[in-house]
This record gives sequence, structure tokens and C-alpha cells, in this order.
Amino acid sequence: MHTLQHKLIAGAAAAALALAAAAALAQSVPDDAQIAGIVVAANQVDIDAGNLAGKTSSNAEVKAFARQMVTDHSGVNKQALALVKKLKLTPRDSELGKSLKQGGSDNLARLKALEGKAFDQAYVAHEVRYHQAVIDALDKTLIPNTRNAELKDTLVKVRPAFVAHLEHAKQLDASLK
Repeated sequence: MHTLQHKLIAGAAAAALALAAAAALAQSVPDDAQIAGIVVAANQVDIDAGNLAGKTSSNAEVKAFARQMVTDHSGVNKQALALVKKLKLTPRDSELGKSLKQGGSDNLARLKALEGKAFDQAYVAHEVRYHQAVIDALDKTLIPNTRNAELKDTLVKVRPAFVAHLEHAKQLDASLK
């Protein structure tokens, strides 16, 4: 029952994050500087969660997945920051960016209260929901609203990595149940 309670709390938190993100998106269409900020924030959320999982989990598969998330999302952020520097574009905060950062902080706080299998399950379940939410944001908001062709091309090129992460997280989630 305790694990079910954690899953319900994590699911409710993810739903709240998705609703907050949808509300933020409905308020305004982000410009390229805000889109750059959203990309950096989204990747940082996953880097932070991956770092925590790498330190906290004792499951080899979860640790390997967390390392991959840190490596891949750090690479995407490095690429994004190099591009915005080249384009002389300063990433700016937006409601969605703020929502992602807050959701990431809330997730870390929830995860820090867990250990063992409960931690692993909550971390991986969040990764499934989070990657799906990021893919949805890429498809519905970020890619369609990016005006700079190079920035849009970068978003299109990194999308398959997010899909691969989602599939990997789903497989790992199923193996933990």
C-alpha cells in the first residue's frame, strides 16, 4: 500500500505539472529566447533527477539509465547553449520554463524522501511521464513556434533521443513492477 501511495502522489504531481504547463502554454506563445530557456530548463530537470538517482539507487539498471540521462541531457544542453550563443540569443524564462523548474524541484523533494525499490519505481515512473510531457511540448509548442530555422532544426534532431529515452524508461518501469 505504501508503494501505491507513492505512485499516486507521483502521478498526481505529474498531472499537476502537465496541467500547469498546458495553462502556461495557453497564456502565450513562447518566442525563440523563451523556447531556448524552456529547452535548457527541461534538460536540467532531467540532469538533476539523474544525478540524484545515480547517488540514491542501488539498482544497476536504474543507475545506468540515470547516467545515460545525465550524459544525454547534458549534451543537449551543451549543444543548445552553443547554438544560442552563436545566434546571439539569450535564453529567457517563461511560464512554462518556471513550471518545469518548479516541477523538477518538487520531484526531487519527493524522491529524496524515498529509498530502495520505492525510490527506483518513483524515479523511473516520473521519467516516463516527464519524457512524454517533453515530447508533447516539442510537438505541440516548441517546434511549431520556433522561428529560427537552426534552432528549430536542432529541436527536430534531438526529438528522437527523447523518444528513445521514453521507450527505455517504459521498459525499465515494466521491469521494476
